Amino acid sequence: MDNYKIDHYADSSHEYFMRFALQEAQAAKEENEVPVGAVIVHRDRRMIASAHNQREQLRDPTAHAEMIAITQAAEALRSWRLDDCILYVTLEPCPMCAGAILQARIPTVVYGAADPKSGAVASLFSLLEDDRINHRCEVIAGVLAEPCGAILTEFFHRQRLLGKK
Repeated sequence: MDNYKIDHYADSSHEYFMRFALQEAQAAKEENEVPVGAVIVHRDRRMIASAHNQREQLRDPTAHAEMIAITQAAEALRSWRLDDCILYVTLEPCPMCAGAILQARIPTVVYGAADPKSGAVASLFSLLEDDRINHRCEVIAGVLAEPCGAILTEFFHRQRLLGKK
């Protein structure tokens, strides 16, 4: 992804950047992937990564939006330490993604919809704020939760009608 600077960065910046993550979720939906999108923004307000789920396309169980975005951001910064970044993701991260977030030292995670079945940030586990782990994240939950959840609900409803998932 080309790095580009985001000029609009005010109090509503979390919603602003979550809308980019929602665009990625829409791209996933159009590819018949579970519609989850993620973007990573550097402290200088540049969006340095943008990704969506690609498990079906890549035949890779680790190809979650967050994992792909973390890899892109590390490449963009030429460092595995993403300690000057914010991750925006449309769905509460799972245990695998929460572990990668911790390993990447991302200080802030903003997510939209809660994931009661596999959420590892608040729903089932609180990995990102666990005092037993040497890195913790600030978590901002529920940003644009309604549209983030709606795209998933619609996707899975359609899949069930088709006899899938």
